[in-house]
Amino acid sequence: MRDRNEPSAAADPAHGTGEREMKRRWVKVLVVVVVVLAALFVAADRIALHYAEKEAVALAQERYGYGAGSTDGFTEVSIHGFPFLTQAADLSLDHVTVTAGNFTLDTTAGAQGDHLTVRRLDLDLYDLAASSLTGRSAGANLVTGRLTIGYADLSGAVSRLVGAGSALTVAPATGAGGGQEAALRITGTWNGRPVDTAASVAVAADELELRVPVLGGLRYAWPVPLPQNINLTAVRSTPEGLQLEAVGHQVVLGR
Repeated sequence: MRDRNEPSAAADPAHGTGEREMKRRWVKVLVVVVVVLAALFVAADRIALHYAEKEAVALAQERYGYGAGSTDGFTEVSIHGFPFLTQAADLSLDHVTVTAGNFTLDTTAGAQGDHLTVRRLDLDLYDLAASSLTGRSAGANLVTGRLTIGYADLSGAVSRLVGAGSALTVAPATGAGGGQEAALRITGTWNGRPVDTAASVAVAADELELRVPVLGGLRYAWPVPLPQNINLTAVRSTPEGLQLEAVGHQVVLGR
């Protein structure tokens, strides 16, 4: 028979301390499990994101030729927003950026020596939706973009196109551009004669067109490989080069 003065197990301080220690251990284990699961989810999310961006780069190079035609060509795709897996499960992406550069364009006429290098292309794609995870096409509600073409590259293309031993330099004209046409100045030699003449570049749909009235009425157009429903809307002559603006709505990608 237990002595009435003997403390019960419930009142035993050592027993209460043991329960508290057990609870603390369970809390610690739970925290560790949550941290590990979160880390695994983030790792899986980043792996899936990297794979998706890599596939998008391959598709952009295959479909639009970005990064092609030059040893230093490049293409990068960044899918923004976290977590990626949630967006992928919904077949919807909020914002994707595509950056490419040092790829070449050829004229519609296929003239000899007509290659023109695009130094940089930036596209911002918003509200993308795909029909399936395995599909190679998607749609974007809005796309905005910018292309930069260096004057040195344009000078080389013009010199090759007009021929006759030309050594021509293309430079921005004063107060040039802002709308669908930008003024340029071409200087140098053509057919043994000095040249100092006005020229211009105009944009419409997916093409830029160079116009040089004095040099035999030279007029060449370069199509720019852009996703369906994106149009070139403006061109400006800046100190860094020709800058072309692009906008598209209900854009179809990958087809």
